[in-house]
Amino acid sequence: MNETWFLDTVRWQRGALRLLDQTRLPEIETYLELTRVDPLIAAIRSLAVRGAPAIGVAGGFGVALVARELREGPSTVARFQQETDRLIAARPTAVNLRWAVERVRAIALAAVAPDGAGRLDLEALEAAALAEAERVLEEDLDLSRAMARHGDPLLPEQGTVLTHCNTGGLATAGGGTALGVVLRAATRGKQLFVHVDETRPLLQGARLTAWELRRAGIDHAVNCDGAAAWLLKTAGIDAVLVGADRIAANGDTANKIGTLAVALAAQEFGVPFYVVAPRSSFDLGLPDGDQIPIEERAGDEVVRFRGGADLAPGSAVRNPAFDVTPARLISAWVTELGVEHPPFRPSAPGGGRADRTGS
Repeated sequence: MNETWFLDTVRWQRGALRLLDQTRLPEIETYLELTRVDPLIAAIRSLAVRGAPAIGVAGGFGVALVARELREGPSTVARFQQETDRLIAARPTAVNLRWAVERVRAIALAAVAPDGAGRLDLEALEAAALAEAERVLEEDLDLSRAMARHGDPLLPEQGTVLTHCNTGGLATAGGGTALGVVLRAATRGKQLFVHVDETRPLLQGARLTAWELRRAGIDHAVNCDGAAAWLLKTAGIDAVLVGADRIAANGDTANKIGTLAVALAAQEFGVPFYVVAPRSSFDLGLPDGDQIPIEERAGDEVVRFRGGADLAPGSAVRNPAFDVTPARLISAWVTELGVEHPPFRPSAPGGGRADRTGS
């Protein structure tokens, strides 16, 4: 399969974590090269790297950066735990970040036992963390291939889809979740038109999804978020494809703010609503979506458009970054294991009833 749509979103090169800076797109394609932990935390919080899978991969490499920095101070297990916990706290909603950091940290600590005084061989710890982070990255690329393969049959040979936020290679290590399905389908000759929700307040759809679609040569149109319901009623849309930052045990799904409104409209007008996400986005420790922490971001993102003047001086601002779509509004969850249809069964293999589809 020709994977020309893949991007180098997150990579470790020449002793540094190299991130495609998404805050500069679509105007400038440039990379951050990070060698310390605090700039990585800042990159995660500022959305220079964003999308749950991409944040997870970056966090995995961040564990290696923690080990490197600890050479400058105390090198105990407790200090290592404390510093890697700071990575986890950078974005609380995306479960992939916690999952990847905890995985890489555990593997590194298992490989490097502390000495009698509780000190760690930090050079060996960094090497072990890097090796595991590379495995996380390669697995993420494989997951993108699998999700795209399983999701492809859900789309017609010729038709129209609607997306919300950015779920392509920029949201992963390079392949994509929901948009990856579209990108793969296009390489196989399907003729698809994509309606792109702009995704306020930071315009991940208008800036990033549209950039990826232009790069792939796929016909599309950007629409304001408020137009999504009308388009679902009038534009002959065949499917909605979205990603996920965290999925609870009952299938309730947290995703970029505005997803819930799209899901409600899709149900009203009979349009299938698909969530495409890797199994690492499933948090089976949370019984339902009411337990998912929702990040509240700075109000300036809403009222200062691209750094301009305050559009609502003196007004209070609410800026929840995510909302939760109830499982009853979701037609299926597409994971690397297959297409999982309701009813959602977390006790089944892979967390749901997996119908292995794909090509």
